[in-house]
Amino acid sequence: MTHTTLGDISREHRRSYPLATAIVDDRYRLTWPEFDDRINRAAHALQAAGVGEGDRVLWLGQTSFRVFELLGACAKLGAMVCPANWRQSGEEFAFVIDDFDPKVVVWQEEEIGDAVRAARKLTQRDPVWWQHDTEGEGSYEYALAAQTTEDPWGSVDIDLPVLVIYTAAIGGRPNGSLLTQRNLLAMATEASYLTRTSQESVFLNSGPLFHIGNFQWDAMAVYVQGGTNVFVRRVEAEAVLDIITAEGVTSAFLMPPTIIQMTQIYDADKHDVSALRGGPFTPVWNGLLPPDTTPWGATPGGFGQTEVSGLAVVNGHGGRGQGNSGRPSPLARVRIVDVEGNEQPIGVPGEIVVAGDVVHAGYWNRPDINRQRMRDGWWHTTDLGRRENDGSIHFIGTMTRMIKSAAENIYPVEVENCLEQHPAVREAALIGVPDPQFTQSVKAVVALVEGAEVTAEELIEHCRVRIASYKKPRTVEFVNEIPKRDGAKDYEALDEMFGGGGYPGGDNVRA
Repeated sequence: MTHTTLGDISREHRRSYPLATAIVDDRYRLTWPEFDDRINRAAHALQAAGVGEGDRVLWLGQTSFRVFELLGACAKLGAMVCPANWRQSGEEFAFVIDDFDPKVVVWQEEEIGDAVRAARKLTQRDPVWWQHDTEGEGSYEYALAAQTTEDPWGSVDIDLPVLVIYTAAIGGRPNGSLLTQRNLLAMATEASYLTRTSQESVFLNSGPLFHIGNFQWDAMAVYVQGGTNVFVRRVEAEAVLDIITAEGVTSAFLMPPTIIQMTQIYDADKHDVSALRGGPFTPVWNGLLPPDTTPWGATPGGFGQTEVSGLAVVNGHGGRGQGNSGRPSPLARVRIVDVEGNEQPIGVPGEIVVAGDVVHAGYWNRPDINRQRMRDGWWHTTDLGRRENDGSIHFIGTMTRMIKSAAENIYPVEVENCLEQHPAVREAALIGVPDPQFTQSVKAVVALVEGAEVTAEELIEHCRVRIASYKKPRTVEFVNEIPKRDGAKDYEALDEMFGGGGYPGGDNVRA
């Protein structure tokens, strides 16, 4: 007996929903049979390029339905696909290419072509390159057109990685989280319950595909339930409102700044958002949407990370409890442990560790980190929490310092390393300053080499061209010395000196 895989989902949907729309993306509107045909063509094209079980495909582009057909193709082959952060620099792209070692790279010219070409000059790898936003020889569509729609039937292990998402830097470099087919099916099952997803659901993939959030809310649930996934390359308020109106979108991955823009330009004569479920951001819609009565909408929030397939602990289970994060998904097990792995008593803080169908297969090519983090059959999250008397979990904060800017997680060490590469910088430390729009604003505290001179603007530009722009400092403070405690940078002292605060934890819930 074999388990149902992601590949089996599209195989069955083509029979069960032959007339239903699976995909909408600009000029593409595909039924489930048409979409599964494209998945099969993509699988054969990847095979022809040398991709087999355990091999890797890299996506260097913005949000597109092609990521989902590559996901389906890789699921049928036992391979894996990684949608990289398209906002990265050429140097960062090259790092991912060298680290991930893909057999095929599918790339985009629009907006990021210069960075991709820079990466091709820097990388040590020699993959097959297909451009997806063009036609003719060398294009993604050209590669697919040469292939048959015959299904590449074969047994695939449900515990093989299929989706890889590079997380924010740990130890100064990003790490690719290996999400298996079992992980994604567990995610879809959980989200289907929490959001009441059905075959009638229409989800707008308006979030970045290099984040877990778009997949969890609600792309995978809609995929598994046979609904419609709609894709938009870039999030612009007017265009998003038009798509929601035209497609009868029932849910979308939207952040408050975009929602606020949409409410400001909303025109009842042109726009219709009556089918839309607002989730936790319903109040931001300023009365345009009714209350969301699903478990996710009524009791939003929880605790999770990419490595546990998104949220492993959710307020939607058992109602909002004493803790701020709720209770574990039925497909997850959670303990609170001390440094030796012993379970802590009720009310005593410790590390949150997770086991079950939601735990990823580790990081790509990081055996040392995997041994450290996946001990005794439990994934060690490096996050602190406690179990409350009613059994719910309270998330306290990260054991590794993190700054939250809108939807982005920024780990200081990566930006500090970048700043310290500047010849004028002796030492740098990063703190987060509360920001009413973006949660936190990034502030750098810098000590210069004796006699050196550099402006704040020069240091910000130095970071902008070397790392993703959202990670760069917004402001810079110059000091003679970075304060230390036990030989390490004293971030608490820096917060006190320069108004730092608002870090994930306390009354905030990490997602």
